[in-house]
Amino acid sequence: MSVELNHTIVHAEDHHESARFLAHVLGLEVGAEWGPFVPVVTSNGVTLDFASVPAGSIVTQHYAFLVSDDEFDAAFDRIRQAGITYFADPHGRQPGEINHHHGGRGVYFLDPAGHGMEIITRPYGSHPQ
Repeated sequence: MSVELNHTIVHAEDHHESARFLAHVLGLEVGAEWGPFVPVVTSNGVTLDFASVPAGSIVTQHYAFLVSDDEFDAAFDRIRQAGITYFADPHGRQPGEINHHHGGRGVYFLDPAGHGMEIITRPYGSHPQ
């Protein structure tokens, strides 16, 4: 068996809100709550298990999602329609813009818990800069 990422836990103030937020942006489904977790499963089988924790204990993380061009268009449209602030860079210095790194497109935004989310259409290093 090869090594694959199966799941990860994503801390949030409100695990239902954060799971719904990400599922909506990415066009995914929120799974049935299981114990303290609300799952969102990606198409490659990785589950993000959202868990509620006290706000002061949340450490900001970064999550990047590789999507097709059509999925990017749909997700980016949902980001704009929801009025979510987005950036072309992870440091928030290019608001209202997307990037074109690696021969594709990418955008950064924050989820309700403050985690840095990114959607990209080409993997890093897939195209000469």
